[in-house]
Amino acid sequence: MPIRVGVFGAGGRMGKSVAHAISSAEGLDLVSAVDPSFEGINVGEVTGVSGKHFSVVSSPESLVVGGEPEVDVMVDFTHIDAARRNLEFCADHGIHAVVGTSGFTEADYGLIRERFTKSNCLIAPNFAIGAVLMIRFAELAAPYFDTAEIIELHHDGKIDAPSGTAVSTAERMAAASDEWAADPTRSETITGARGAKGPLGIPIHSVRMRGMVAHQEVLLGTMGQTLQLRHDSYDRSSFMPGVILAVRRIAEVAGLTVGLDRILDI
Repeated sequence: MPIRVGVFGAGGRMGKSVAHAISSAEGLDLVSAVDPSFEGINVGEVTGVSGKHFSVVSSPESLVVGGEPEVDVMVDFTHIDAARRNLEFCADHGIHAVVGTSGFTEADYGLIRERFTKSNCLIAPNFAIGAVLMIRFAELAAPYFDTAEIIELHHDGKIDAPSGTAVSTAERMAAASDEWAADPTRSETITGARGAKGPLGIPIHSVRMRGMVAHQEVLLGTMGQTLQLRHDSYDRSSFMPGVILAVRRIAEVAGLTVGLDRILDI
C-alpha cells in the first residue's frame, strides 16, 4: 500500500513544491492538504497538482475520522508557531511528521521528544542533500583549521536570520573543535560588520536578496591555506529528494530525529 501523505501549509511556496513531489513519487499518495488561507478550495487549484479532487482544509482535525488518522505522514513547511501546534496534533494522533520549518529551540526539541511516543518526527534545517553533505564536510574539516566564518544567503522573503542551516553548521563545527582563534577585530566602524557570533564565536553573516533561493558558504582558514565549502539551491526542487526520502523512511527512525544525517547514514 502507498504511504498516505498530507501537507501543512499547502498553499505556500514550499507547500506547493512538496505537493507536486509527493504526487509524482512512486509509493506515495497525496491525500490531504491543510492551509487556513485556502479552506474549501480544490487542492489542484491551490497547488497545481492534477488528478486530485479533495479540498484544502483549515485545520488538521479533519485528518482523523472515527478516531483513526487518514494520513500516515504529514509534511510541514509553515511558520514556527503553526508548526508547534501541528506537531502536537501529529504526536497526539500517531501521525509521523517530516518538518522543514525553522526556529525550533532546544526547549521545543525536548517537548517534541516527550510527545512523539506513538509516531516519529524528523526536523531538518535543510532538505537539500548537498547542503547536508556540506555541513558534514565542515564538521570534518573543523579540527584542522583555526578560523572559520559562515555566510548564508537567502531570498528576500525569508523573515528569520540566521538560517537554521547556518546555526546547525556552526553548532556541528563547534562540537568538532573548541580551538578557534580569537577575532582580532577591536572596533567596528559600523556595528555588526563582523556578523553575529555563533557557537564558540564563529561568525555568521546573513544576506537577504531578491533572485536568490538558498545558499551557504563556509570559509575555513589556517596557516598558509583556506578551504571554501559552498552549496547553492537554485530552485526549491533541490529540497524535494530529501523530503521524499524522509517521508519514505520516517517510520524507521523512532522518536525525534534532527537532520537528515541519520537517514543518509553519514
